[in-house]
Amino acid sequence: MHQDPSITAPGERQGGARLRPAAFLDRDGVLNVDAGYVHRPEDFVWIPGAVAAVRRLNDAGYLVIVVTNQSGVARGLFDEDAVRALHAWIDAQLRAAGAHVDAFYYCPHHPDGTVARYARACDSRKPGAGMIARALREWPIDRARSLLIGDKDIDMEAARRAGVPGYRFPGGDLEAFVARLLSEPGSEPARAGGPG
Repeated sequence: MHQDPSITAPGERQGGARLRPAAFLDRDGVLNVDAGYVHRPEDFVWIPGAVAAVRRLNDAGYLVIVVTNQSGVARGLFDEDAVRALHAWIDAQLRAAGAHVDAFYYCPHHPDGTVARYARACDSRKPGAGMIARALREWPIDRARSLLIGDKDIDMEAARRAGVPGYRFPGGDLEAFVARLLSEPGSEPARAGGPG
């Protein structure tokens, strides 16, 4: 698992800061259309409402932290520099719209990878909770008020293992989905450990 140093270093935000809730977001299928191994800006297509959803989470006081499996690195399809460059581009696009991601965590490993140094099992690879656990150590996060939004079973399992409520994004408008989560805490769809 790796954190993009090109984004904000966690130490810049920790020193004595009060605990804040975090919104852990999967990337492919939540922020962008999952077209398979997206690693270049020209292939990146925002999910409808994604930029506004991140801004809404920022405005609500959430740390926004992306947690994403990037097995294309292990498969030799692209390198970690491409992952970091895309994450910097995503954050620049968000900042231009008055939003931001506080940190990007990614796991480049896969047990069936073709690049030897990345071909291994890793607890950071979802459904493992390693990326979330690292963020919880490195940021002033209030776990009890945090949540994860993902689109796959592995996201929900990672949330469960990390002790964070997980919500399955079924597609559609991400801002509308986030608005429901923030305004109606008793009616969230597909909470981790629950139906769906």
